[in-house]
Amino acid sequence: MSTTQRLAVIAAAMAFSTHAHAELITHKDLSAGMALTMIQTAMESCTAKGYRVSVAVIGRGTEVIAQVRGDGASPHTFENSFRKAYTARTFRVASGDIAKRFKDDPSYFAVRLANVIPAQGALPIKVGDDVIGAIGVSGAPGGEKDEACAQSAIDKVAGELK
Repeated sequence: MSTTQRLAVIAAAMAFSTHAHAELITHKDLSAGMALTMIQTAMESCTAKGYRVSVAVIGRGTEVIAQVRGDGASPHTFENSFRKAYTARTFRVASGDIAKRFKDDPSYFAVRLANVIPAQGALPIKVGDDVIGAIGVSGAPGGEKDEACAQSAIDKVAGELK
């Protein structure tokens, strides 16, 4: 292929890629109001069972939208609620799935990833198949109990996640 032909192919590819990427991407994001509703629901669910927890709701870009350390919750639960939510958001699955993968194969985390924690207690928040955020709970006596409180929060706003 001659230099002229190569340049023509490159120019055509650039023209095509410029046109293909010229459109805006539209998506839905969590509102602060929805995040607060979710936090309140998760906190009430856990508190009713006697659990002292922290809850974090993060958005599409892993930014914290809202986070609360509940009355009497241990200080480390604040950080862990975020890390669990971060894990669920970035892997797009329940953090418990990541915990299971790690238990089955510890080399799964051979490379340390900042903010990732293989611990159950967080769920991705989805609109259809699009993961728009995550909710993480920490402080109940067992990750399955944290996850149940997170699920109650998602169930509360399920009608709005469309």
